[in-house]
Amino acid sequence: MSEAIEFNSNYSDESTDKGFQFEFTCGRCGNGTKTRFRPWAVGGVSSALDAASSLFGGVFNSAAEVGEQVRSAAWEKAHDAAFQQAVEEVRPAFVQCPHCSTWVCRKACWNDKRGLCKECAPDLGVEMSAAQASRSVEEVWAHAKMAEEDKKLAEGNWRETIVASCPKCGAPQASNAKSCANCGTALKRGEKCAKCGAKLTPKAKFCPDCGEKV
Repeated sequence: MSEAIEFNSNYSDESTDKGFQFEFTCGRCGNGTKTRFRPWAVGGVSSALDAASSLFGGVFNSAAEVGEQVRSAAWEKAHDAAFQQAVEEVRPAFVQCPHCSTWVCRKACWNDKRGLCKECAPDLGVEMSAAQASRSVEEVWAHAKMAEEDKKLAEGNWRETIVASCPKCGAPQASNAKSCANCGTALKRGEKCAKCGAKLTPKAKFCPDCGEKV
């Protein structure tokens, strides 16, 4: 062949002594494109000589040997021509990415807008949709693992101060409780003064505006 073989790493040769056929695959998705089978007429003649040799022994030995030699030389020549035809046949279905040099199929793995394969330049809409779906799955699993008490907290009062241990007896609190399960000390109180409505600081004992005891 006068031209170099361009598909040297992503094709398989399925040719036999009866004819020629090749399968080319995309370097990204792996989808294949198989060329039409091209019969080789000389293959039938050589097979007949081989059969005659096996049936009649030495009478046809020399003829079979000549046939095998002819088949080898002719087959190689025909094979090269068939391969070149196969390359031209599948060329419209494949394109080589100028960035990564991978041969990919135009149908599924080529980004026309970018002029690159989708490995180097993914479709942004597809990536965004996939990212959203992945995020949704993460949220579903995270929500499913939450305890009921945590779910209640996340739904509306996540800003509320959670007391981890009782300020009086020091007992650790297993949940977002309103009072200590060990000594009964109140753990929750209003955020505003009951008398004047002023906002209270977390540790205030008296209202900063009216002096009312909290």
